[in-house]
Amino acid sequence: MDALANLLPEGLGAAAGLVLVVASFFTSALTAVFGIGGGVAMLALLGLFIPVAALIPVHGLIQLGSNTGRAWHQRTHIVRGIAVPFIAGSVAGAVVGAFFVVQLPDAVLKLALGLFVIAVTWTKIPGVAQIGHAGLVAGSAVLALLSMFFGATGPLFAAAFSQIITDDRKALIATQAAGMTIQHALKVVAFSVAGFAFAQWLPFIVVMIASGYLGTLYGTRLLEKFPEESFRRWFRIGLTLLALDLVRRGMVGLIPAL
Repeated sequence: MDALANLLPEGLGAAAGLVLVVASFFTSALTAVFGIGGGVAMLALLGLFIPVAALIPVHGLIQLGSNTGRAWHQRTHIVRGIAVPFIAGSVAGAVVGAFFVVQLPDAVLKLALGLFVIAVTWTKIPGVAQIGHAGLVAGSAVLALLSMFFGATGPLFAAAFSQIITDDRKALIATQAAGMTIQHALKVVAFSVAGFAFAQWLPFIVVMIASGYLGTLYGTRLLEKFPEESFRRWFRIGLTLLALDLVRRGMVGLIPAL
């Protein structure tokens, strides 16, 4: 416990740090199995213990490490014909979005994102599975732009990838991890440029990432045993629950304005 306390930034107690390190294992395992849920759960837990000003940048760097570890460990399953144009489009969309971002009401964004994820999860968009490289670049650029409005990119990208990779759960999880690695890297760069002091958080974040990687190893073993049909069913259920929660929070936020 004392060793962990020495790695923690000022204001974060040893008990809270231990809870978060253990949680990093389980949330990473969850995402390694289903591709969703772990990032949202980790964000909620971090929000209980660390200052609001540090929440998004610290979470972004932890998720960068988590997704990088998952993409590396599952690298043989990454569909590079999707990952490469997706990465190119994401970078282009983020650069363009940096000049055109408009601050919209948070409640409206949550409601719109939740409804969008539900629609994409339960409807099959014709021709998406056969989309070419140019279409992937354009589509990922649009998703990157949307992510700058919505912020909560996990369910959005999971729903989009599930439309393209429809028959291989391992390829879906691995390719999504590669795409989200780029998204979180862009976020970390943006916060660094804005002046956020990552240095004081770095030792703690490294421990979180290491714990998360162990969770990825465990979750990947579970994924190997998961039947494809069962995976798809629980994947859709998980996405829908996350989306419904976004809709709920959006509607609650809008009620005072009605």
